[in-house]
Amino acid sequence: MGDGYRITDPEVLKVVAHPLRVRMLGMLRADGPATASQLARRVGESSGSTSYHLRELAKYGFIEEDPSTDGRERRWRARHSYTTWDNVQMAATPQGREALKIMKLRQVEALGRAIEEFDEDEWSTEWAEVSGMTDILIKLPPAGLREFFDRAGALLDELEERHADDPSTASAQVFLAGYPRRELEA
Repeated sequence: MGDGYRITDPEVLKVVAHPLRVRMLGMLRADGPATASQLARRVGESSGSTSYHLRELAKYGFIEEDPSTDGRERRWRARHSYTTWDNVQMAATPQGREALKIMKLRQVEALGRAIEEFDEDEWSTEWAEVSGMTDILIKLPPAGLREFFDRAGALLDELEERHADDPSTASAQVFLAGYPRRELEA
């Protein structure tokens, strides 16, 4: 899964949790370097707005100027392939809990966009058959859920490496989530 940016400050998590910033950061990670104007067209905002938010992302270390910029227009690139944080550490303060909630909602919004943008008619039957989502209700202790996330990440890394030369390879968004569920009282 590449290199990650570990956030320890709730205020920094709130910076990236802004709806436009998190979207643009995701685009830079998925699609590579872009200018404020290019991103503005893709997200339906003004280039002034995207420029401001790109500078904020740069200020907090999420992105940087692309060294291949030719000088006419500033291109930006992501500095890391993903962002991570410690839920317990973040939840230790009211600001951290707020930042966590906002970020989780942004992740759900990203899932919603992925679902909206996917059209089975635009993909091969093979891709249409394997795309989708499921929810599975299982009983696990916290250590079991941690093992699931660890093993899923390792498996994704292994699969990406194994299939790197396959001509049918395409970028795929994979969302993993797991939350304990309160049992109903009888």
